[in-house]
Amino acid sequence: MTFLELGVPANLAKGLNEIGISTPTKIQEQAIPVLINNDIDFIGKAQTGTGKTAAFGIPLLIGINPSVNEVQALVLSPTRELGQQIAKQLFKYTKYTEKIFTESVYGGEKIEKQLSRLKRPTHIIVATPGRLIDLIERKAVDISKIKTIVMDEADEMLSMGFKKELTTILSKTKGYRNVWLFSATIPASLTEIINSYVQKNAIRISVDKNDAINKKIDHHFVIDEEANKLDTLTYFLKSRRLERGIIFTKTKVAARTLSKQLIAKNYEVGLLEGEMTQKERDKVMRAFKKGTTQLLVSTDVAARGIDVANLAFVVHYQLPDQIEYYTHRSGRTARAGNTGLSLALIVKQELKIIRDLEKKLGIRFSQIR
Repeated sequence: MTFLELGVPANLAKGLNEIGISTPTKIQEQAIPVLINNDIDFIGKAQTGTGKTAAFGIPLLIGINPSVNEVQALVLSPTRELGQQIAKQLFKYTKYTEKIFTESVYGGEKIEKQLSRLKRPTHIIVATPGRLIDLIERKAVDISKIKTIVMDEADEMLSMGFKKELTTILSKTKGYRNVWLFSATIPASLTEIINSYVQKNAIRISVDKNDAINKKIDHHFVIDEEANKLDTLTYFLKSRRLERGIIFTKTKVAARTLSKQLIAKNYEVGLLEGEMTQKERDKVMRAFKKGTTQLLVSTDVAARGIDVANLAFVVHYQLPDQIEYYTHRSGRTARAGNTGLSLALIVKQELKIIRDLEKKLGIRFSQIR
């Protein structure tokens, strides 16, 4: 199946192909024809890393009328990084199409800057919920004419406490627009929103966990004593000397400790954890993207929305609590057609978790001895 066969115009398909998106993923295959051809609400259940941005982004762009200078679509995202990433992708997709203007707005940046940018022609706004409410209250954004609201990572927005903002935004546009909701899980709080603001006849698509796993990732594990983990990690890092990767911990305390230990061993390390300010976070990400920092140590929440090209590996210094987090972590590598490695450092008692991941995700782990 090609994008052209899904009904994507040739000029958009050309832009996709140029950035390495040539074969549709499962969610793209199922969502794109439905969203292009139907004026309807949509619920897509799929893990992070399955290609959701193109699944909603392509139909969204096809539905924009570039000659009408008003905000026609809104994409809501839980984090600044994910919002910026979505806006950047939409810009790349439209390289060969008529000019479609996307503006990304989020907390952590001076609102005045965004107010001045929004005075330019804008067809699509990508926003974090809190900042969008601020801009609506200042009458800087008019969402009354929008045709589509996309809620990306909807479960994450709720877990970050954005329920009030989401219901305000959805109620302000009720009756005028379609809602396209994408989420890895559908918790009770999200079902509540779906029942209140999404049409009863919404099309529902679910991509199972087996389809969510990138087949170009090699999964490995090492069994060791807890006290030896740091030595095992540094031995692995020496073997991948010039490559870049992310090392995941479960807690911010572990992330802080590990980053200090690696810096003491002369590794160029950036730290990402939930309590950092946006300014600190941006500084770390800039250094990592430029390549002045070779490694990132991160917690699961802090890694939401990270998209860095050419990451060779991911290390699970501590296994995550949830299966979805394993998919999300390992999906940071092997992007845009590249291969990648996911390595879990475990103690003996955790072997049953590895077997569980194999069974539930349909993957195979190789043990490194």
